[in-house]
Formats: sequence, C-alpha cells, structure tokens
Amino acid sequence: MRIRLTKRAAAVAGTGVAVSMLLAACGADAIEDQSAGGDASAGGGDAAAGDLPEIDCAPYEEFGDLSGTSVSWYTPVRAPDDADYITWVGLFEECTGVTVNYEGSAEFEAQLLVRIQSGQAPDVAMLPQPGLAASIITDNPGLAVEPPEAAVANFREYYNQAWEQYGTVDGTLYGLPNSSNAKSLVWYSPTAFEENGYEVPETWDEMVALSDQIVEDFADNEAVKPWCAGIGSGDATGWVATDWMEDVMLRMHGPEVYDQWVNHEIPFNDPQVASVLEEVGRFLKNPDYVNGGIGGVQSIATTEFQAGGLPITEGQCFMHRQAAFYSTNFPEGTSVAEDGDIWAFYLPPMNEEFGRPLLGGGEVNVAFADRPEVQAFQVFLTQPDATQARGGIGGGNYIPPNTEFDPSVLPDPVQQLSAELLTDPEATFRFDASDLMPGAVGAGSFWSEMTAWIAEDKSNEAVLDAIEQSWP
Repeated sequence: MRIRLTKRAAAVAGTGVAVSMLLAACGADAIEDQSAGGDASAGGGDAAAGDLPEIDCAPYEEFGDLSGTSVSWYTPVRAPDDADYITWVGLFEECTGVTVNYEGSAEFEAQLLVRIQSGQAPDVAMLPQPGLAASIITDNPGLAVEPPEAAVANFREYYNQAWEQYGTVDGTLYGLPNSSNAKSLVWYSPTAFEENGYEVPETWDEMVALSDQIVEDFADNEAVKPWCAGIGSGDATGWVATDWMEDVMLRMHGPEVYDQWVNHEIPFNDPQVASVLEEVGRFLKNPDYVNGGIGGVQSIATTEFQAGGLPITEGQCFMHRQAAFYSTNFPEGTSVAEDGDIWAFYLPPMNEEFGRPLLGGGEVNVAFADRPEVQAFQVFLTQPDATQARGGIGGGNYIPPNTEFDPSVLPDPVQQLSAELLTDPEATFRFDASDLMPGAVGAGSFWSEMTAWIAEDKSNEAVLDAIEQSWP
C-alpha cells in the first residue's frame, strides 16, 4: 500500500518544527524516529498534574464509575511533544480514574491501517487527514463510532463549524477537531518595513500596490525583490505552490467554489481555476517580483522551501507567503515577534463578500469503541476548559479551532497569532485542498504540475489540463 505524503508531513520532515506535526507519511526515511517506542501511559496524572489548572469533572458523571478502566489513544505526535499530551490527559485521569494509554508513532498511518485490519484498532485515533478518516470509515463499515451527545454539544457550541465537513462521512459526524494550524500568513521584517516607510497591507490590492512600490524603490538593485519563495521539498516538491493556489482560490471565488473545486464538482481546468492560476502567476512568475536574494523565477523550483524566506533577514526580500510553522526556519537568534526581526501578517482578502478567508490544516479524533470510558474521553477532548488547559501546557503547536479559546495562554507569539486567526468567529476557514483531494491529484499531479509550471515555464492551460486528466 502506498502511503500518501501530505503537504503538512512534507513540510515538517524538513524542519525542526514541533513533532506534533509529524505524520506517518514522513516514514523512517524522511525523519529519524525520536520516540522510544511502545505504549506510553499518562500514569494516573503523575506528570506535573498538580501544577495544572483544575477542570470541571462534572461532565463525566453521566458515564458512571470509570475507575480502573483504560482508553488507548493512538496519534502521530511523538517525543518530545507527546509528554505535553500525556501531562494533559492526566487531568482526565484524575477526574475519572481512567488510565489513558497514549501512543505516538512515526509510522502512524501505515500502522493504524494494519491494526484496524488485524482487529486491534485503538479506542481513539488522532487523524491528521480528513481524507484518511473518510477512507477508513468507508472501508470499514461499523468500525467508527459516533461521538457522544455531550462531545457533539461542545463542538456545536464552541467550535468553528467549518470543521463539521471534515469529520462527516455519508452524513454522519464521526470526527471532532483536535488541533488546527494557520497557513494564510506572510512573513516580513517589521524593521525593514519601517525603514522604507511601508505599511502592512490590509487588502489584496494594497499588497499588490506595495509590491509595485518595492519594485520601483529598488529598481537600481536587481538583487532586492518584493517576494522570495522556494517550493523544493524532495519527493513533495511543489506543495508550496499549491498552497498559493488554495489561498487565492478561497479569496478570489469564496468557500462555495473552493468546496466545488476540492470535490471535483468543477473541473480542474474550469475558467475559475484558470483565473486563480493566473493571479498566482502574477506573483510567482513575475521576474519583477521574485526571487529576492536567490535568483530568477525558475530558482523558486530549485530552492528548498526551508530557505525560501531567509533572504528577508538579509534585506533582499520583503515578503514570503508561508504557514505559521515557518518561524522555526529563521536563523538562531532571530527575534520572531511583532516588534522583532521577523513577524507575519495575515494574507489579505480580495473580496469583502467572503469575509476573512483562512487556509489551514489540523487533526480530527475518531473513536473505534463505544465503552463509557471512551465516550467520556471524547467529551474531555472537546471540553472548553480542558482545551484551554492543554494550550497553557505548551508544546506541539496545539491550537484548538475553539472560538472560546484564549490565545494568551499560549507560550509562543506565533502560536498566539495563529490562534487569533483560527478562533476568529469571522474567519472563513477551509482545510488544505490538496490534502482533501484524491492522492493521485493532491499529492501527485497538483504538486508535479505546479513545479513544471515554474521550472519549465509550462503554460497555464497545459498545467490545468494535465491535472484534470489525472483525476481518478
């Protein structure tokens, strides 16, 4: 069985980003396994639970006496960030007497399928791809269990409802969100902006005007450009360019057309998709705009994504579109803060009609058992004060798409910025499109054709036709 490499996995495989973002698709060849292996139990809340805030234990009373029972939770989150999750579930253990056997795996996706096929499915699995969740649920009728009413009630009241479609299969809600991440960011240097009299753009037109102004201001220095980028990522080269497509699609045509595109209700060479590629080309294939500090347009294809935004620190580039996790790639000693060497602003909207579009990713928890202790654990995973406590523990870039979540508890300013965007009730959130599309497209032709578009100057029409022809 071929394991699909998601963009998120491809990104993390090449960075020092928190291991909670590691997916099994990375494989042993992509990143060294840092875990000791085997099951890890939270051990009755011994891991510094006394230093954590208390949570309301009342929601678990309806499930009866749970003392002496256990729940297995299988996830892609490995050392060192599994310790933060283990500490967190200690709160649930203290409330209920349930032992949570937490296990994070470097081969999560492959091993989860093996366990399911052998009749040894975990009680709960944290699934980093809605597509994987849907395929498991569809291919194994009767295996997944609907979450209890109390967990669903938490979701309905406190969470961004866009997530419902990512946990729903054939009209039934199975998966509830665990954590989320924001992608719609532009990295820049506050100092460089201030020195040159530039202001952070609040609309797409303002961002284009700023780009043109930078071109004019540095006309005598060809090494300096408004934008810098890199789409290199080994076998996953091209995913960065598809993120651009997704962000622009959401801004230009809105969530309804975005969903139609993801579900192939419109063809990949539809005029609406063509207009998106043309707009992306306005940036990535514009020799006046790119590739500051690196080279010409084609250099984008040969530049590893980790290095794509580094020219900002050298004053050779002013802007770099990339997800929140990119902050870990700047050189050691770089101050990443609103008043620091590097910061990020929200990628501006194009059309007021579509609100504040936000591209992102994340995970959903799906249960494969309906014992009372498992249902109680699902309530815990969605309980507002419990998720607030998890954020305060830190580690793993944990940000629940919970509109009541207080970002101030997060220890990292980039996490706080992401959380403010993700918990904004005005945000129009959509999951990364290529991670929702069939593997032959999302992790196949979409990546490779966008690479050819830049590296070989392949025409817009030829690129879109090729992707359309690859759709299964």
